[in-house]
Amino acid sequence: MLAGLGGLGMMAALPTSAQADIVRSGAKPKNSAQVCIFINLQGAPSHVDTFDYKAGNAPPGHNIVTNGAITLNATLFPNLSALSSNLCLIRSMSSVEEAHPRGQWTVYTGHSSNPAFDNETPHVGAVVASELGVGEFPSFLALNGLPGAGAAFLGGTFAPTVTSGCGFPFFQHNFYGDSSQQRFNEKFNLLTSLDPSRAAPPDSSFSDFQAYYDSAKRMMYDTNISNVFVCSGSDMARYGSSALGNALLVARQAVQARNGVRFIHVLHQNWDTHVQMYARGYTLAGITANLWDLSVELDRGLAALINDLKASGDFSRTLIIAVGEFGRTPGPQNGQAGRDHWKSAMCALMTGGGVAGGRVIGATDSIGQVVTDFGWSQNRNIYPQDIAATMYSALGIDWGTTITGTPIGTYQYCPIIDDGSLNGETPAPVNEVFA
Repeated sequence: MLAGLGGLGMMAALPTSAQADIVRSGAKPKNSAQVCIFINLQGAPSHVDTFDYKAGNAPPGHNIVTNGAITLNATLFPNLSALSSNLCLIRSMSSVEEAHPRGQWTVYTGHSSNPAFDNETPHVGAVVASELGVGEFPSFLALNGLPGAGAAFLGGTFAPTVTSGCGFPFFQHNFYGDSSQQRFNEKFNLLTSLDPSRAAPPDSSFSDFQAYYDSAKRMMYDTNISNVFVCSGSDMARYGSSALGNALLVARQAVQARNGVRFIHVLHQNWDTHVQMYARGYTLAGITANLWDLSVELDRGLAALINDLKASGDFSRTLIIAVGEFGRTPGPQNGQAGRDHWKSAMCALMTGGGVAGGRVIGATDSIGQVVTDFGWSQNRNIYPQDIAATMYSALGIDWGTTITGTPIGTYQYCPIIDDGSLNGETPAPVNEVFA
């Protein structure tokens, strides 16, 4: 079970916990959602070809559709184009980073990367888990790979449960037939009795280990857990029969199970489209690496997720965000029929969880080079740190909370007043996205 959780590698990385004091800022969160599904478009999608589409960028024959304020390439996003009344697109975003690892770090932690502090910087999902508590199901679920950061000083209780999508086979075994569960419990109890340190951990590192171990044990032989990862063939086909689609299907089932999940990090890789971005079928090292196929995967999976959550009544309580780490060079494509890194403009998609659909926040110029209209109360560019504040606010968390007494002395997880990368600006939630 622990191997299935990615537990061995995760355990080794768990840091020593520390006593910490929590100081609230008194901010008033929106509190419009109970769960967040964070779709990490790793590699940075081209904003001017996706959610900030600019005229003339698509090859001939592509169908460009405008519904109200939202224009999308319906050849790449046929399903999302039909759901545009549910989408809010943020087009006044920028990043302070133009390198993938640092840009990604900011997106999933809400912090600028600093080697002195990175080991003690928790993922947003770990913060959410620590603030909202742990239930029967893992509070912080990471699908399709490691989320890039863990619980850090928050401790093993809030570390991510890491797996792929459908078919998580580690929740039970049948080595002894009908007596398998009984034998498993007997062996576990024997292990506990032979190792008293499990009942009374000698230090905080071992306590983190044991907390994570116990959470794995609680999930064994529990159909409320295992059924989340059981996917029908028809559902998998509807979600696109892709790694992303399967992960979003599991995310849907975790939300609908209502048994404790609070934050789901879904990784969708290879949006780093420097070469042949519109060449359908183009791969890099055997992995899909073109805008066409990646967009179609996202379109099918995300649209199915939205429709299913609406049908079950869970859409309004589930905040969904899709964002990469920066944008792509605007204007003509580069000499390899792709686009390079661009931090001055990028975009994000939000839906569900109190978000007002059919809306666009901010704008860029005619080619997507610079932000020309901020579109929100702070009257400046929107940064990934502001998106983190928006997630916290939607989930009812005071985004101005400060944690003191951590291993690095005094540390803030949001807002992030870091090394000046935001030019002295204080991160804030983008309240304009909400109804």
